[in-house]
Amino acid sequence: MFYRSYIPGPPLDRFIECFWCLSDAPPHARERILPSGTLELVINLAEDEFRIYDPEGRCRRFSGAMISGAYRRFFVIDTREHASVVGVHFRPGGAAPFVGVPAGAIADAHLDLEAVWGWRAGELRERLCCAATPAERFNVLERALRARVDLSRTPHGAVRLALDHLDRSGAGVGELAARAGLSHRRLIEVFGAEIGMTPKLYGRVRRFQRALALSRRARPADWAGLAHASGYCDQSHMIREFVELSGFSPVDLDGHRGDRVKENHVALATP
Repeated sequence: MFYRSYIPGPPLDRFIECFWCLSDAPPHARERILPSGTLELVINLAEDEFRIYDPEGRCRRFSGAMISGAYRRFFVIDTREHASVVGVHFRPGGAAPFVGVPAGAIADAHLDLEAVWGWRAGELRERLCCAATPAERFNVLERALRARVDLSRTPHGAVRLALDHLDRSGAGVGELAARAGLSHRRLIEVFGAEIGMTPKLYGRVRRFQRALALSRRARPADWAGLAHASGYCDQSHMIREFVELSGFSPVDLDGHRGDRVKENHVALATP
């Protein structure tokens, strides 16, 4: 698999973690996408279509340019048909200045980019298909997003505060609401609209991501120690959360470590 990433310059870097592109069809037929608490803009250059499977195996089809919302559980994609893909990985809450719809409106869902960009979605895909190198594709993406960025759509101050604490410590929603000077209900409302999930669920997803990051550095993995370091009550709690969010136990997920895939993607040997 050929993979490249690029961090755009200001002001895009306030909202976007990176652009990325990958090519070369992998030997496995599908990949499981793990929840990250973020949105993604993805464009398929190999086919003008994406096929998305929910945890129960039901397939939905989207155009070759789409937005992936913040998911609370995993979903599955075809990989051999998605042999050349370009994407934008937004920071939590960072998609709104470009997408034009609240993250909460596409929570646990995908949306054709044409629904919010109109004919310019197809134009962007055509220009990316014509670009010959990753650098050219990143340049096309950067120009397109600079032309669309709405700098007036900045995150609510309470959302910024909550993101900071949830990413670091997993503070409770009541504590965060008090610090932000909002009611419990109001914090959930504004956070859900801008992030695409409740603060509690986002905290669970970020704790899961912290455990994944720690497990990559621990050889061999001390699961009880990792559970404690990541903020779980105990190892059983961590196992339940891993299965709920990823469909794998920590040990099973760790067994996929050697597969060459994009971050938060897990290779599946069979459909």
